Amino acid sequence: MARTYVVTGAASGIGESTAGLLRSRGHTVIGVDLHDADVTADLTTVDGRAGLADAVAAMAPDGIDAVLAIAGLAHPIPATVAVNYFGMVATLENLRPSLLQSPAPRAAGVASMASLMPFDQDLVDAMVAGDEPRALARAATLAEDPQLGQLIYSSTKVAFARWIRRHAPTREWAGASIPLNAVAPGVILTPMVAPILETEEGREQIRQGVPMPLNGFAEPIVVAHLLTWLTSEENTHLCGQVVFVDGGSDAVIRGDSVW
Repeated sequence: MARTYVVTGAASGIGESTAGLLRSRGHTVIGVDLHDADVTADLTTVDGRAGLADAVAAMAPDGIDAVLAIAGLAHPIPATVAVNYFGMVATLENLRPSLLQSPAPRAAGVASMASLMPFDQDLVDAMVAGDEPRALARAATLAEDPQLGQLIYSSTKVAFARWIRRHAPTREWAGASIPLNAVAPGVILTPMVAPILETEEGREQIRQGVPMPLNGFAEPIVVAHLLTWLTSEENTHLCGQVVFVDGGSDAVIRGDSVW
């Protein structure tokens, strides 16, 4: 049965692949991005996040079937916090009322295997507490030091994974029969990582930090297939999971450790 999906980050990378895959299967996709999308929205701002929800409600007055919060940044700047955590959470929360009109609502977001990497505890605490001004201020401080700035991205993914774990089993999500989950990709061949992979030195550096023994770096469509299943009617009981689609990085880095 054809369903209606909202996909953020639909203009490139994993979002573009996911939107394309869904459309190829006959579904309706409302793509969201800063450009080249059905809805243009700046997820770094409160107004932009609210505007996204308003636009979706106008385009799909009878509700939507699934939300895929994919839009993200990987730069060592405060805007990464605004998009990767607050923008992603707002997307899911603001569109939840539209999901309630579906007979089979689903939601998923994108974390990262970077959640296994070092992070800044103060920044994570501020995000999890929902204190955006404090989180942005902490990110600005970290960004002043190139080494500490690298902790911003991983911190956003740690915080988002925790948000998924804490909220998925609640009355608002599981209690409303909405499976809420996330994926945690390894190195995906998107424009976001292209500059790092331009040289063999860069590729080797990435391989050392992100070992992917199963088939190496992945194309975006690999993640798109998983996201599509997570938000399909077939997924009825997966709840609060952060599914690593990382070629084995999680298994190599953490060994026997699990959530």
